[in-house]
Amino acid sequence: ANWQNCTNVYAEIECAAQHGVRIVTLTDADYPHALRRMCDPPIVLYVLGEWHQQDADHAVAIVGSRAATPYGMTTARRFGRELADSGCTIISGLAKGIDAAAHRGAIDAAGRTIAVLGHGLSRIFPQENTELAHHIINGHGAVVSEFPMNLPPGRTTFPQRNRIVAAWSRATPVVEAPT
Repeated sequence: ANWQNCTNVYAEIECAAQHGVRIVTLTDADYPHALRRMCDPPIVLYVLGEWHQQDADHAVAIVGSRAATPYGMTTARRFGRELADSGCTIISGLAKGIDAAAHRGAIDAAGRTIAVLGHGLSRIFPQENTELAHHIINGHGAVVSEFPMNLPPGRTTFPQRNRIVAAWSRATPVVEAPT
């Protein structure tokens, strides 16, 4: 069995409630329109914080290497700050490196950012980005996952979450990528 076929719905609802996580389904009116248009939209989204439908109107995904150079980190943060300052919502994955720098840039500009995670919301991975996640949740946007609450990160979960990052954004600059 795999996680898609063995999730206990009642346990998920209870776990989400214990963590203050809101569950939004594909049939809910506040489900993101940008994701609804995907060929394979997530049936369920687990949410901490708030997104607005208009976040997708000018959303830019900023992505890149987890092992970023200092130049790459500075560039990603500057892009996040300048784009958020001009009214864009920054979408990324809260991973080490470029993702985290882009989210921080949006927060620097008092802008909006959405972190799409490749694991369940019962804990933040990587752990060093927990404080950053709390900044996002507290007035700057949302931390979102399609995965069951206790699902750990895995080799397939990050590529799967990337389709959400891509669908939620209008453009995707890659600041640095491994060669």
